[in-house]
Amino acid sequence: MFAARGPDEAELIAALPVALLVVDPDGRVVRANGECEALLNRSERSMRGQPIDTVLPEAGGQRDGQGDGQAVAAFDAEIGTSRGAVRVDMIQAEVPDHPGWRTITLHNAAGRRLAHDRTAAARSAVGAAAMLAHEIKNPLSSIRGAAQLIADGAEQADLTRLMIAEVDRIAALIDHMEGFTDTRPRNVEPLNIYPLLAHAREVALAGFARGIAIEEQYDPSLPRALGNGDALLQVLLNLLTNAAHALGRIGERRITLATAYRHGFTMASRGQPRVALPIEICVMDTGPGAPADIADHLFDPFVSGRPEGKGLGLALTDKLVRDMGGVIRYSREGNPHMTVFRILLPRAPK
Repeated sequence: MFAARGPDEAELIAALPVALLVVDPDGRVVRANGECEALLNRSERSMRGQPIDTVLPEAGGQRDGQGDGQAVAAFDAEIGTSRGAVRVDMIQAEVPDHPGWRTITLHNAAGRRLAHDRTAAARSAVGAAAMLAHEIKNPLSSIRGAAQLIADGAEQADLTRLMIAEVDRIAALIDHMEGFTDTRPRNVEPLNIYPLLAHAREVALAGFARGIAIEEQYDPSLPRALGNGDALLQVLLNLLTNAAHALGRIGERRITLATAYRHGFTMASRGQPRVALPIEICVMDTGPGAPADIADHLFDPFVSGRPEGKGLGLALTDKLVRDMGGVIRYSREGNPHMTVFRILLPRAPK
């Protein structure tokens, strides 16, 4: 009895559910799978042997950082096809042990984003209604009860203070939600991120992260970032707060702040030139991470992994980072796994 033959290289590439191009050291296309043919609306035969710059012009300027083993990524890039423009997330990577060879994967960002936006919009509407009903009903009930007691002749001073506190709580909630409606351009300037990291760490250790080890793994040669100091400080405090809450009372309780310079990460906004995002700031913790069913929606409003959470902190964090021209990503990395929130920001002009 003979063992079944396993799939060969060509069959594996053809079966990949993501568009893939293989490029040789001369910069010419040697393979393109079926998903790539469908996305670019052209056959592998017409692409094979052609310079990658003619098949995918957007890939030609993405070689910065190649040769050092790092992947090169362009988020939300627009590529032209015979059927019109398509928006994709494009990732280039070198082939190990084959100098000069690289793969390019294309992930259709437009279709994914449309489905995600519809789901997120529905979830946000339901979540907003539920959260507002819950958060506003309780203080209104307290205010009504206090007013009734005053009307019945009860001592007014304590009840009046209670009413003021509950009104302030409603106002604070509304102020928090108004942060999402501010569409004014945020002022950005060259930033030395290290004083902000030091301040955020000091605040955390003095308050919500007391008793938790906060380690620092910094690149001392990191250039200035382009950002907004107040916004970045708020982002760091939000992430540190989440990290502290994620750590249980037993086991390892450790948060790590890390920085690095990363070649090859770019962001393309509609109608705007592609921008490099080499300044990396990571907030990592030894907690269990987000539940699997919400991991892909952590930055949607009203999505929270904690029963008492309102689901506004990470959504506002994402907005603040985007307002500075950057991106934020969640992942589970390392061995043993750690929760990683990775902020990528532009470098300030020299």
